[in-house]
Amino acid sequence: MNGGETPNPARPSLSASFLDELDHDLAAADALLADRYPGDPGTRQPVHTVYVNADLVRGDVGAALIERWATGAREVLAVAAPDPAAAAALGLPAVDATVLDQVRAKLDAEPIEDLRLDFEDGYGNRPDEEEDRDAAHVAALLPILLADRHGPFLAGIRFKSLERPTRRRGLRTLDLVVSGLLAAGPIPPGFLVTLPKVTSVDQVAAMVKVCEALERAHGLPAGALRFEIQIETTQAILGADGTATVAGMIGAAGPRCVALHYGTFDYSAACGVAASQQSLAHPVADHAKAVMQVAAAGTGVRLSDGSTNVMPIGAPDEIRAAVALHAGLVTRSLRAAYYQGWDMHPGHLVSRYLATYAFYREGLPASAARLRAYRSKQSGGVVDEPATAQALAAFLMRGVHCGAIDDAEVLDRAGVSRATLDALARRKPLPT
Repeated sequence: MNGGETPNPARPSLSASFLDELDHDLAAADALLADRYPGDPGTRQPVHTVYVNADLVRGDVGAALIERWATGAREVLAVAAPDPAAAAALGLPAVDATVLDQVRAKLDAEPIEDLRLDFEDGYGNRPDEEEDRDAAHVAALLPILLADRHGPFLAGIRFKSLERPTRRRGLRTLDLVVSGLLAAGPIPPGFLVTLPKVTSVDQVAAMVKVCEALERAHGLPAGALRFEIQIETTQAILGADGTATVAGMIGAAGPRCVALHYGTFDYSAACGVAASQQSLAHPVADHAKAVMQVAAAGTGVRLSDGSTNVMPIGAPDEIRAAVALHAGLVTRSLRAAYYQGWDMHPGHLVSRYLATYAFYREGLPASAARLRAYRSKQSGGVVDEPATAQALAAFLMRGVHCGAIDDAEVLDRAGVSRATLDALARRKPLPT
């Protein structure tokens, strides 16, 4: 070859017919991947689920429950974190006047994001007539709460498990609540139910069958009823055959399953953890939640951490200690990519929102700057991949959804609109 001559370009050796054959061979795998792993839906995820025993709302006819929780939370906030210095003493140095104002506004506007009226452990076993009456009252109350402008945007019930001793009673309550809801109008879009103490894929398949039967009985469109799976048994994490049962549960539920909720105390007890050591920060909890996280990744099924049993009540020092404990647990969960958890007391709203808002406010400057640099192809101290850019956008989007960050801040700091942020967070084509 003479100097300056262009070499002959290499030719591909894989023929079109061979590549067509590969496409055919992988068609089923491609379809399964697209079906089972559609990615996050991009909708708002609540930062918490509040659990209230169904018998505790018997006298409520409107927003009394919401008002009680908001009032109780304001009282705890006044004791535990009236100012940034007090918040810093709780281990929340990122809580400034802006965060405190946001939390106060949140308690006024939407103190509870997601609500479950509970017919399971906290409610206990009652005479059938009593549980029937409570189910009818809850069915009448839920649409009122979901329609209230200060009410939760998601709400529903947790009924008794599909284990043999409680199966028929639990399903009767579910049936009565669904029937009662439909007597007042269409199923509210924010209605969800929680399936507890799941031990097998068969139980999830049975739950799908129950939903289908209720939809047929009431003339509902297919898929109208959705549920969450509560992971609080060891069998849900590791089956007798050595497989991760929770992955099969997600597959059996299909699009009806919207979330996996970790059950702190049942799971810890099942693992033999002493009562004094049971916590959502215990190693057995971390293992279970890591398995849940991998099983749910990419499926669109959200994750929720469990609860603490330490309530912010008593003397001021006791209240502050409980708020500090819960705020630390919430921050720990957020760092572990568990963006939702259980709240069991009005005071938990304080630590939930303080820690959550501080988490996103503290991470806003760096995340926005990195996303802006990525979008403008600038090279800085950190060179981000597309997957990291997705994570940065998802972080900012979660902050917007929960109210810690607003669209104007994202546009100013990261240079992206809400539509672009959503597309980046979900790896979708960018808007023109």
